[in-house]
Amino acid sequence: MIDFVLLLLFVAYAVASGLHARKQASRNAEEYFLAGRSLRGWQAGCSMAATQFAADTPLLVTGLIATGGLFMLWRLWIYGLAFLAMAAIFAALWHRSGVLTDAALAEQRYSGRGALALRSIKALYFGTLVNCIVLAMVLAATLRITEQFLLWHEWLPGSWYEAWRTAADALGMRFVSPVTTLDPSIASANNLLSLLAILAFTALYSLTGGLRSVVRTDVVQLAVALAGTLAYAVVLIVQTGGIGEMLARLHDLYGSVRASALLSMAPSGADRETLLAFGVLIGLQWFYQMNSDGTGYLAQRAIACRDEREARLACLGFAWLQIVLRSAIWVLIGVALLVAFPATPADAQSASFAATRESSFVTGIDVLLPPGVRGLMLIAMLAALTSTVDTHLNWGAAYWSHDLYGRLLCERLLGRTPSRREEVLVGRIAGALILVLALVLAAHLDSIAEAWSISLIFGAGIGPALVARWLWERANVWCELVAMLASLVAAPLVLYGLDADWQRMAAVASVSTLAVWLAGRYAPPERPDTLDAFYRRVHPPGWWAAAAARCGESPRAPLIRLRQDLATLALAAASLFLTLWSLLRLLLPPDPGATGWLPGLLGLALAFALVPLWWRPLAAAPDTVRA
Repeated sequence: MIDFVLLLLFVAYAVASGLHARKQASRNAEEYFLAGRSLRGWQAGCSMAATQFAADTPLLVTGLIATGGLFMLWRLWIYGLAFLAMAAIFAALWHRSGVLTDAALAEQRYSGRGALALRSIKALYFGTLVNCIVLAMVLAATLRITEQFLLWHEWLPGSWYEAWRTAADALGMRFVSPVTTLDPSIASANNLLSLLAILAFTALYSLTGGLRSVVRTDVVQLAVALAGTLAYAVVLIVQTGGIGEMLARLHDLYGSVRASALLSMAPSGADRETLLAFGVLIGLQWFYQMNSDGTGYLAQRAIACRDEREARLACLGFAWLQIVLRSAIWVLIGVALLVAFPATPADAQSASFAATRESSFVTGIDVLLPPGVRGLMLIAMLAALTSTVDTHLNWGAAYWSHDLYGRLLCERLLGRTPSRREEVLVGRIAGALILVLALVLAAHLDSIAEAWSISLIFGAGIGPALVARWLWERANVWCELVAMLASLVAAPLVLYGLDADWQRMAAVASVSTLAVWLAGRYAPPERPDTLDAFYRRVHPPGWWAAAAARCGESPRAPLIRLRQDLATLALAAASLFLTLWSLLRLLLPPDPGATGWLPGLLGLALAFALVPLWWRPLAAAPDTVRA
């Protein structure tokens, strides 16, 4: 009963938040998509973290630990560099730009007809292709939950359910996960009904109240998700006899060599080819992807903050929540599940091993948790799901409303200015269409890891062009166009032509990076007046000597700012990863009987000693340079 009450309270709060913000959100596109640029740093940071706290990610973490150990999680942890770069460099730049969407930056940074073409292409690319892939990945993870807990065939009247099952079968799509042994037709009908109910609930508040409602619910959803996963971790550890007994059983079940490898954050016993592959992946992923400069919902949150300082603090808080706090909880759960549901060497050879281990996260909720904690965890998973979906609905719809409908169709082709309420209405319709596309795509995904891999491949190579537009005045519209074109052409080819993820990413990244360099080096530069206007407004760091000189600054000033920002980034990254390593070393020493407390404590001491060095520049008052 208490589980049901908590669920109702969560649903009521989200819907009430959407309805409460509806009038304000309907005023104009800035209110709807940017919450009137009024967010505090902690609100925006929690919203970013809630979005990343998706239902798919804990399942992915569980699968990665089982297949490759903690070392594999560097594929996720390495994104901390991109998050901190956002805090140290890009958040303030996005905020100064004053754009409503990241696609709109194209017409501020570049000149000529190519700028509008790029803006429109990016709106389609990010708002539809990339956005729907991410949403589909989240929905695929949702199937792991709904199939096991939402048993509509037992709850609904038989005639009603059979009518629904017939209608679901007629669609010809299967929404099934390897969690239960239900008949595929029943499981698919159940899951489709569950997805539609969850998406309808999410759309009700996110499409109604806009970003203001999304952020308000995200803060609560993050708290619920953290509380639920923490309770899950505590129960698992208690049931396995405490951390010490859990680690001892891990060594008994898998052998000392395998267990130590699973708990190690460094490569242990890996061959040269394996290390090369992993080095390529973690070296490329954080930079060669669409979020390298915050493009997407990170930029949206930074732009929506009330000033530059709040934008920087939002990204900083997000990095620590995402990399340290969340990781520590999920790692404990992932290791405990290896003990609770042991895997044999034969299991590891199965083609469905990754998907099966991902599903163990959900199985543990059903089998191991007592009723009260089980209900809290289910609500936490629902909160994690909806916090991701609502963000991607709002962010993706902004492209269609502001860039495609408002700028391209109305202003460029029809020669009129859309009304404020008109853009909001289009945004709500676009959000609903995005949901439908993501739902269709989710029906064709076999595992979360598969979807994640596809999203990485399609994003590989875009990063250098996105970073270059801020740091290099020679970057032109062709840099971004060829980067996206190279990714779109190369990604489908490598998906079928190469087997290994690292080979696929290296191939796409190499092609795209070469194309970006050639375009920046040999294509005509942007007009000086466009570059000067951008420099005065944004005040970017890096290689902007000519623009700085024309604007009355020292040609060396932008490069000096970049060096200072990079120093701040390096110190913040050292502090972040030292804290992560030390915390996990204290909690999960890789060797039996090892006392990891001394290196762990020394690591924590050094990490916190570095804090004043990077905190001062990041928490400083907003810069006074403006257009």
